[in-house]
Amino acid sequence: MMKERKHILRPGARPDPKPDPLLNCFAAVPRGAEEIAAAELSALGIAGAKPGKGGVAFVANRAGLYKANLWLRTASRVLVQLAVFPCKAPDELYAGVFALDWTTLITPAMTLAVDCSLRDSALTHSGFVALKTKDAVVDRIREACGSRPNVDTASPDVRINVHLHKNVCTVSLDSSGDSLDRRGYRIERNDAPLRETLAAAVIALTGWDGSLPLADPMCGSGTIPAEAALLATRMPPGLQRSFGFQRWLDFDDRLWGQLIREAENGIRKVPAGQITGYDQDSRALLLAGRNIAKAGLEGQVHFFHAALQDFQPEGERGVVIINPPYGMRMGADDDLRELYCQIGDVMKKRCRGWTGYVLTGNLELAKYIGLKASRRFVLFNGPIECRLLKYDLY
Repeated sequence: MMKERKHILRPGARPDPKPDPLLNCFAAVPRGAEEIAAAELSALGIAGAKPGKGGVAFVANRAGLYKANLWLRTASRVLVQLAVFPCKAPDELYAGVFALDWTTLITPAMTLAVDCSLRDSALTHSGFVALKTKDAVVDRIREACGSRPNVDTASPDVRINVHLHKNVCTVSLDSSGDSLDRRGYRIERNDAPLRETLAAAVIALTGWDGSLPLADPMCGSGTIPAEAALLATRMPPGLQRSFGFQRWLDFDDRLWGQLIREAENGIRKVPAGQITGYDQDSRALLLAGRNIAKAGLEGQVHFFHAALQDFQPEGERGVVIINPPYGMRMGADDDLRELYCQIGDVMKKRCRGWTGYVLTGNLELAKYIGLKASRRFVLFNGPIECRLLKYDLY
């Protein structure tokens, strides 16, 4: 169990926050994982989540917002909507942003940054839209307070998100700060690492809940075993990090401390040997061990130095997950054909009784596995459209 932390009201924080409002929120997730994120929100007690392309819209109070950031395994960030208005020209953008009462959100002593995304709109330059938004915000605060906040793109107190789609502008606050895939446990990365949020989505699609063994024969720096261990131990993925909302003027430190204590009290141990990772790269295994220790999971995930052809899972039943290279960023297709053949051979000969899953962005190479997939799930690894292939290994 993790050591309990003391939560002290920070200087300038409000001891008695305003009445808890309902917030219109949007959790951005890897494409293909929207339904998973909606189920995660439902498990947190947040009803009515609506999956859409690239994310999930939901309504929550302050506690729900905090819990979403702390607990969501597949989301990359959680946005809180401030306003939606039509926007075809720079003056409409400026007026719409200026109309918001920014003095209730940002003081002149704070810092801010603006992120922008555009699609199918009259305004086509994201840098210009971000600059115009920043001007409107600081002008509104200067007009009311006599001075203005500064910009800090690296670590701002408040991060503003502007999304312009088909000439409709949505202005939001980014409650997460750093992307939620930055759990805080990955010290170093090997080549072409799997993002934590995508690893969590893969595990969710397998249906694995910690009751059976899980093995990763090509674990690299250990992202899939680490995410599996966080799930099995009931440890929140955000326990080791801070969030953007903790710098907001209405941050409720007492509520946050209560949510953290409840989370820490629910953490449990994983049985020895339940989660294992294998790799032939000694350096990758060293990184994996360090990452697991940093996550507070030392001794609960076991790593072994072994080539794929020597992989042998223990137990009659379990889940094996493999994330081989796709041939786009690492290696050449000629070399990878043999690797994909090996994956099929290993699953056929050594994993009988288990259920196999292969995540790949190269369906041509996947044919060399030589097994018929019983299910195919579509997921996106950044811009790469991938398939999670399920194999029932009788």
